[in-house]
Order: sequence, then structure tokens, then C-alpha cells
Amino acid sequence: MADVHHCDSVYLQRSYSLYEITEDISYCCYRMSYPGYPPTGYPPFPGYPPTGQESSFPPPGQYPYPSGFPPMGGGAYPPAPSSGYPGAGGYPAPGGYPAPGGYPGAPQPGGAPSYPGGQGFGAPPGGAGFPGYPQPPTQSYGGGPAQVPLPGGFPGGAMPSQYPGGQSPYPSQINTESFPSYPVFSPVSWDYSSEPAPMTQGTHGTIRPAANFDAMRDAEVLRKAMKGFGTDEQAIIDVVANRSNDQRQKIKAAFKTMYGKDLIKDLKSELSGSMEELILALFMPSTYYDAWSLRNAMKGAGTQERVLIEILCTRTNQEIREIVRCYQSEFGRDLEKDIRSDTSGHFERLLVSMCQGNRDENQNVNHQLAQEDAQRLYQAGEGRLGTDESCFNMILATRSFPQLKATVEAYSRMANRDLLNSVSREFSGNVESGLKTILQCALNRPAFFAERLYYSMKGAGTDDSTLVRIVVTRSEIDLVQIKQMFSQMYQKTLGTMIASDTSGDYRKLLLAIVGQ
Repeated sequence: MADVHHCDSVYLQRSYSLYEITEDISYCCYRMSYPGYPPTGYPPFPGYPPTGQESSFPPPGQYPYPSGFPPMGGGAYPPAPSSGYPGAGGYPAPGGYPAPGGYPGAPQPGGAPSYPGGQGFGAPPGGAGFPGYPQPPTQSYGGGPAQVPLPGGFPGGAMPSQYPGGQSPYPSQINTESFPSYPVFSPVSWDYSSEPAPMTQGTHGTIRPAANFDAMRDAEVLRKAMKGFGTDEQAIIDVVANRSNDQRQKIKAAFKTMYGKDLIKDLKSELSGSMEELILALFMPSTYYDAWSLRNAMKGAGTQERVLIEILCTRTNQEIREIVRCYQSEFGRDLEKDIRSDTSGHFERLLVSMCQGNRDENQNVNHQLAQEDAQRLYQAGEGRLGTDESCFNMILATRSFPQLKATVEAYSRMANRDLLNSVSREFSGNVESGLKTILQCALNRPAFFAERLYYSMKGAGTDDSTLVRIVVTRSEIDLVQIKQMFSQMYQKTLGTMIASDTSGDYRKLLLAIVGQ
């Protein structure tokens, strides 16, 4: 273009023949089309710019290029990204959650008859997504984790509002017919330094096997507590709250041997309401109680999806396989068939995957696989129009919990957003809740149960079935950690909330189990 201006300026000063003009223009066009043209700067040219027109022409070597095009030969044009995914930028890596274990080995199922089921736990309304769980303590329970900026939210904007401080309170009327996503609690802190802990069992329970245990002596105490007019509930509490589940099974057997009567039937005749439900849950073998809870959640009209998700998405492979066998032997039914008949769509597929009990439980983390899975999940969700639900199901149903934790971290670095939030945007209803439960357990299982306990008591009324089920099933596994996370997340102790939301012997027994 500069050559054209040069030609114009020269022609203004004297006359040229048509042939000379044609030759000059051809030369200018040739120079403009030559590869690498224009050069990085123009040398001064005689007669440029025309005398008296300096202000209307740019200085030599600084002729502007058209906007929107990079200079030829490289320069300041930004390089193309190496992949099709947004860069992480300065996004901090989340993580640092040991995944505590599941249930201890349960006694053989059977022995305890099923009893009328209470109300299943309801479904609080959906929240704005889960930015993540606070980091559980990794040593003793005295000190809190280091304060580290919390990832999450949306690129270029503020994080979604979190409870408390932005989200409306949980409604007083719990809806038991649906299962939207979990409400969001107020996050406390993250610790990105720790590695996932092995899924050890029976190390952080509030109930431990009693020393100098005598099943016949305990059976006699219970017999005296129920004999005659009235019932000595405190004597019953002192026994059942201080014995492990295995020891309670021995007490039950000793009672029948000594008195020729069924302990469960005697207890049912002496107790009622929530106290009865709690006592009977304590005397059920652990595996049987899970199987009974699943059966109770699916029988009759409607399905309590939250019970299905809580049990099937949080248990270990061995526990799930034992539950499946117990379900068949005690109720004469196939668990997978019942799930297929009571659920549908992608939620059905997720639960069927869970009840296979085939999750990888290798505690070693493959970081390359975590990166690849993060890319697959992005391409299956945020990186496309629509959602590839099967990809999410495959990864979340087969990878170990420590591996999933590493995948969550890789996803946050790659996509600059939290995987839990992405699941909330890509899914809805029960399948969303199931997928998020798996991820929440991979990050911090005690925090998941602490939140469930909180919302079972928040608002008007109490969801006693949820309260009883979680307190009983976690009492020998990780209830100590759950209590710690509860205090950290809600600035009050679990015992304080139980005491304010329950009453009578029911309250005394719950507080005895949680260690208050």
C-alpha cells in the first residue's frame, strides 16, 4: 500500500507516459504480492511524503496494518492453545480429602424381623451447587485445617450464593416424593496438601466393643428392665449404647437361650415411636439394617430415592455385595430387579451400576488417568451441546474414591470450574443427586453425612428416620469425624442440635451414642 502512495506522489510532480505509469504500477503490485512483503520497516524514500502533506501520511516504516490481522512473520499475535479446553490460569487445585472407610464387616444377616418402617428421609430443595467440602482432620481432632482459598464458582463472575449467607432457609415441610440436589452449606476451608487416606474401617466410631463383655449378664439386665410394671429405659440405654453391633447380636442370642423369648419382640412391646425405631435399628445386624432400609424405601406406593442413594452410593464393594445377598435371603427378592421396577432412566442405570459392587478400590492414584478422565467429563458435559450421561456414569461408577478425588482436582485445573457445579448444570433430579453424592464421598465422606444430619433436624419437625439411620450406621465407623465436621460446618455441636430437636429417652439414647 505504501508503494501505491509513493506512485501517486511521484505522478503529482511531473507528467509520465501511459507506458511508464503502467510499468510502475505493475512493479508496485508485484512487490505487494511477494511472500514476506511488507518488510518490518520501510526505508526512507525520496519524495515521500509529498511536500506540504507530511501530516496526512504516517512516518516511514510505521504504516498501520488493517485491524484484526496479525503481522506476517509472527510477532505479538497470541499462540493458539495446545488443546480445546480452557486453561486453568491461576486456579488453585482443590482437594486434600482423605476418603474414610465404609462399614466394618457385618455379622451374618437374619434374626431380626422386619418392623413397620417409619417415614423415610425427605428431599430438601436444590441449592446452587456444591463448591466443595471442608477438609476433615487428618490427625487428632483438636486443630482445624489450614485456611486456603476455596475454588468453585463461575469463570469471570462470583461464586453462587452459599448457605448460610445467601441461600434461603431450608423449608419446614420436607418433600419425601422427590430428590433434587442437596442444599449448599457454608464451606469452611480446603487443604490441598494431603493425600487421600486409605478406606480404613472401624477406627473413628463413637461406639467400640465393651471390655469384659458378658452377653448373659447383659441379657439379664435387659430382662429385669422390661419385667413387671413399666420399663427401666435408662438400664436399656446403658447396655445398648455401650456395646458394639456384634456384641448386641450375642446379647440377643443369649436372651433367647436364657428365657426362651425373642428380645426384639419384648422390646417392641415395651417401646414405641422413635425410641422403638432407634432400639430396633441398634439390634439389627449392620448388613440387615441396610437391606431392610432399601426394602422399606421401595415397598408400597412411591420410592424414597434418598435412601437408595445414601446407601448404594456410599458403601464399599464388600458391603454392597453382602447387602445384595441379605436382601435376597431375608426378603426373597432381587435387589437389582426391585431397583429397575422402582426407578427409570439414567438414575436407574446409576443405581444398577452401584449395586454391582465392582468399584475399583485400589488406593493408588493414577494422575495421568485423572487428567484423561477430567477431559472426558468436560467433553461429555460443559464442552458440548447436550450431555453424554453414559460417560459420567462410567467414570463415577468405576473409579476408586481417591482416583475420583484426583479427577476432581484435574477438572478444576483444566476447566477452571468445580466438577460438582458442572454436574449441577448438566443433570437434574435424582441422577444429579446420585452423581454428586459419589463425588462428595470422594472428597469428604464425613462432611456428606454431617450435612445430611443437619438437614434432618433443621426447620420445623425432625426427619427421625434419617437421623436414626445415620447415627446408627456410622456409630462404629466415622461418627467421630462426622461430629468434627458438623461443628466446623455449622458452628454448633451435633449433640447440641440433637438435644434441642429431640426429647425424652429418645434424646438420651441418641446423645449416648454420639458420645455426649
